[in-house]
Amino acid sequence: MFKIENKDLEVKIAAKGAELQHIYHKGHKLEYMWKGDRSFWAKHSPILFPIVGTLKGYRYFYGGKEYSLSRHGFARDLEFDVVGKKDDFIEFVLVSDEKIKMIYPFEFKLAISYSLNENKLTTSYLITNAGEGDLYFSIGGHPAFAVPLVKDTEYEDYYLEFNKLETVPRWPISKDGLIEKKPIPFMDHENRLKLSKKLFYQDAIVLKHLASDTVSLKSLKTSHGFDFSFGGFPYLGIWAARDADFVCIEPWCGIADGVDSDQELTHKEGINKLEAGNQFERTWSVSVH
Repeated sequence: MFKIENKDLEVKIAAKGAELQHIYHKGHKLEYMWKGDRSFWAKHSPILFPIVGTLKGYRYFYGGKEYSLSRHGFARDLEFDVVGKKDDFIEFVLVSDEKIKMIYPFEFKLAISYSLNENKLTTSYLITNAGEGDLYFSIGGHPAFAVPLVKDTEYEDYYLEFNKLETVPRWPISKDGLIEKKPIPFMDHENRLKLSKKLFYQDAIVLKHLASDTVSLKSLKTSHGFDFSFGGFPYLGIWAARDADFVCIEPWCGIADGVDSDQELTHKEGINKLEAGNQFERTWSVSVH
């Protein structure tokens, strides 16, 4: 486990999956991240790469060949190398190798960095196409935040507030983890989403192309919460394990296969194409208070 800190925050990250595991505010004496209780969900903030969500039949086709990937890809299960470290900054790197290319036939370098500025943690994903052909990929975050956040409050005391009014549907997820063909009404010229455990009984809330670039956790019973900024990510997932005390805010550049997917990687909704030698960077941040 690696630690970075400044006067306000102490943050811990594991080398496995370059996974963020703790955000602790020293002044408030508050832990903002989910504790990783295995009876609900053992992870804290997995990196989703090179896919987001589930592939139809856990398979995809590229260059006339068939490959298989598990849900959310392999990065979350692999050891990253630390290539840079300061008191308030750390960078991890994962590079493709022959074993990876058996299931994902691309040359890449994936760099994940975490940096602190006062009460804000910034997470950056930098992908480099190290091969000679095009690189096709998705990437996303999956951080789980503790709810309730403070004593003497309950899960239902909290809500999420978007920084712009939204009129967007929710895209249902099939029993196989795929995106259904038709969305259902969800938000209608509003910006608040009241949290409740039953909100996630039908799996994640999947939203596309929001007007907002920030969502905040708030409560009328406490001033503590956070502001989560996700500009540049076209999809957003909001999820919690059944009856668990957390909420995941998931910024995605990519999405699960649709139920009618033809399984061709180059046809996949939300897939990103990166030419040889080029880089792709996205950043999300969370400010805790």
